[in-house]
Amino acid sequence: MDARTAARYSLAGIRLMNGAAALLAPRVMARRLGADPEQPALIYVLRMFGVRTVVIGAQLLCPADADELVRALRTGTLIHASDALAAAGAGRAGLLPCRMAAATTVISTVNVALTLVAQGWPCRPPDSG
Repeated sequence: MDARTAARYSLAGIRLMNGAAALLAPRVMARRLGADPEQPALIYVLRMFGVRTVVIGAQLLCPADADELVRALRTGTLIHASDALAAAGAGRAGLLPCRMAAATTVISTVNVALTLVAQGWPCRPPDSG
């Protein structure tokens, strides 16, 4: 298995695990974030995050064609970069405990790196046409 494929499958696994956890056990995720697990709005948001994350994970495992895979990876780069910035901003503003903000920022940054590797970055073969 080459690095691009390994990065894609690793990212899919991370997305599916985190998404399933948020979707199926949002109160556990809320506690891990240092938030009140009994807040209905937070549980709703975590479930939305879970659905989104499972869907984008599944797109990496079962793309309809090569173009869909390229789109999913490019979109994933933007999604994970915005997640990293949001986590860092939440930590800086005191909305998340420092340790959890750092952990979620690192996880999202690793996800950005995996999307880039899966796309062939930093080296891409020359276009053939």
